[in-house]
Amino acid sequence: MKHILNFFFTSLIGIILFSCSNQESTKVDLLLNNASIIDVKNDEIIESQFVAIKGDTIFSVGGMSELPAFEGNASIDLEGKYIMPGLWDNHVHFRGGEELIEENRSLLKLFPKFGITTVRDAGGDITPSVLEWRKTIQNKKLTGPHIFTSGPKLDGPNPAWAGSIKINNENDIEKALDSLQKIGADYVKMYDGSLTAENFYAIIKAAEKRGLKTTGHMPMSADLNQAIDLGLDGSEHMYYSMKACSPKADSLTELGLGYGMMEMITDTYDEELAKNFFKKMASNDVYITPTLYIGKVLSMLADEDHSSDSLLSDIGPGIQETYKGRIESAKRAKASGSQMRSKVSDLAREMVPAMVDNGVSILAGSDCGPFNSFVYPGEALWGELFSLSATGLTPSEVLSTSIINGPAYLGLSEFYGSIEKGKVADIIILNKNPLDNLENIRSLESVVLKGKQL
Repeated sequence: MKHILNFFFTSLIGIILFSCSNQESTKVDLLLNNASIIDVKNDEIIESQFVAIKGDTIFSVGGMSELPAFEGNASIDLEGKYIMPGLWDNHVHFRGGEELIEENRSLLKLFPKFGITTVRDAGGDITPSVLEWRKTIQNKKLTGPHIFTSGPKLDGPNPAWAGSIKINNENDIEKALDSLQKIGADYVKMYDGSLTAENFYAIIKAAEKRGLKTTGHMPMSADLNQAIDLGLDGSEHMYYSMKACSPKADSLTELGLGYGMMEMITDTYDEELAKNFFKKMASNDVYITPTLYIGKVLSMLADEDHSSDSLLSDIGPGIQETYKGRIESAKRAKASGSQMRSKVSDLAREMVPAMVDNGVSILAGSDCGPFNSFVYPGEALWGELFSLSATGLTPSEVLSTSIINGPAYLGLSEFYGSIEKGKVADIIILNKNPLDNLENIRSLESVVLKGKQL
């Protein structure tokens, strides 16, 4: 009898504990009902779904016919509206020195207004502030996108941008990588202001040994094929891929023309060589960030009047002052009759669908930030997505360049890229289906950022 009573009480306690645990598990912070989930990867819509959110994580997803009895602090009936993961802008900049820190900080709020919940900072000269913003945003004390950052760029002895780490030899490289790892940089960004081809290769090799991702600008004296063989993970902009697709690349490199070779590179672009190169990029999992939109904006600077831009008032006077350099450069290029920028832009648009067809992973990045004239945070990513769409990519292919490939490059696909249990609760709510027409991202109604509705 004693054994029976012990079993009874043990079982009763187990039932009580299970009930308490089960009751606790049904408490959520936000419940989205009657949602149409956009499955970007499979290019389909899953209708009549619920999404339960705990903290900053998706706790449960399922059909409305199987909706559990959740206890939620907030419940929203979406009435069939469309939801998808928040957008990623995979190339932004925060920079301009101490005097522009607050103006840069004020840009953060623009990203969520356009459904951008994550950005990849591609280097600048106010890294301590960027790291502090990242921490404050994560703690939900500042509204802005989650920030992944390269920290300072790695450049040569005469860097093109303030705040860059000077690389003269392999000893400098090891010290630089030590410092980037110490501050928690998410990847390594190289720049070609005065970086030699030899040090460019050496950075890739050293970063590869440490398991660090690399991307950036390649010195025009270097060979992208060789860099890929050494373990390069990404390439920013299209110049370097274009060079790899010209049979004249080696001879032009020997002339030491730098970017002066680009017009001849575009004139000698070889489709068969390009196809083989794209297959090599794909097989080595190399990501390319085309930045088509900024190319279009900068190519028209000498002719367009931006004084009535709706977002110009959101840009601080100090940052607006940095726009003058690009404007003057555009005027000089127009006066000289140079066709280089327009030729590069035209060829870039031609290359993108060929890259996708051959399995290359494209990253959507706007290159917004100080010094890049009238390329506004938030809006510019939409411009990039529409530019990618104009090359012939389908809406799902375009959206993948932002929300799927962005986290994939950083090895974070487990936590981002879809509306599923266990993923980060960064969600945008749309009134229209962007898989039908990419322009429907303009129907953005609301943003859930780290589980909090804005």
